[in-house]
Amino acid sequence: MLILALDSTAIAATVALCDDEQLLACYTLQNGNTHSETLLPMVKSVLDAFSLQPGDVSLFASSVGPGSFTGVRIGASTIKGLAFGTDIPCIGVSTLEALAYNLIGFDGVLCPVMNARRSQVYNALFRAQDGVLTRLCDDRAIPIAQLDTELAGIDPALPIYLSGDGYDITHPALASVKDRLRTTPVPLRPQNAYSVAQIAKARYEAGERTTDIEMVPIYLRPCQAERERMERLAQQEQKQ
Repeated sequence: MLILALDSTAIAATVALCDDEQLLACYTLQNGNTHSETLLPMVKSVLDAFSLQPGDVSLFASSVGPGSFTGVRIGASTIKGLAFGTDIPCIGVSTLEALAYNLIGFDGVLCPVMNARRSQVYNALFRAQDGVLTRLCDDRAIPIAQLDTELAGIDPALPIYLSGDGYDITHPALASVKDRLRTTPVPLRPQNAYSVAQIAKARYEAGERTTDIEMVPIYLRPCQAERERMERLAQQEQKQ
């Protein structure tokens, strides 16, 4: 089964083409938030390398958040556009779950973190053991200090591995568990579309079938413009 997967939810943009578990191609750029200009050419380059058209793909997959609001929309819209008018299923994958899958070869607590600003990260926790991921909590936006406290309450015998674009701000801030933190190899920290593809493949084999219409982004919290609008409305109500 040919799987075309992508992720544009943070600074990195990544596209992968897989034949089941076999990685045929992976194209990753970390040149800033220019995904609207680069993502489709990346997809075309990967497909052209194998003389393929979008209609030759068996399954489309995309990270659908959390992450950059614009990046999430670009990735989901790209997959929706490629699948439009076809019967090819589209499966949306949590960015955090895909980041955890990057580290599936490590046993311990996997802690993907994405910079959510305001001293918060988008986060979920997973237990990895013998190549199997077990989710420990839902995706959420959480203050880094609260994450530190929560990790301290998990089995102290388990090492902790971080991934995601929040790595550099989170790793030094986790003072309560600093002795359990392991250094994640740099290539495994950013998003990887291969991970997105493999999670989507597992869901497809479990019977999940999602159309391009049904696949929707996951934001976890309102965008900045919406937050500012709600703050203005709250201020107006207070004045009345």
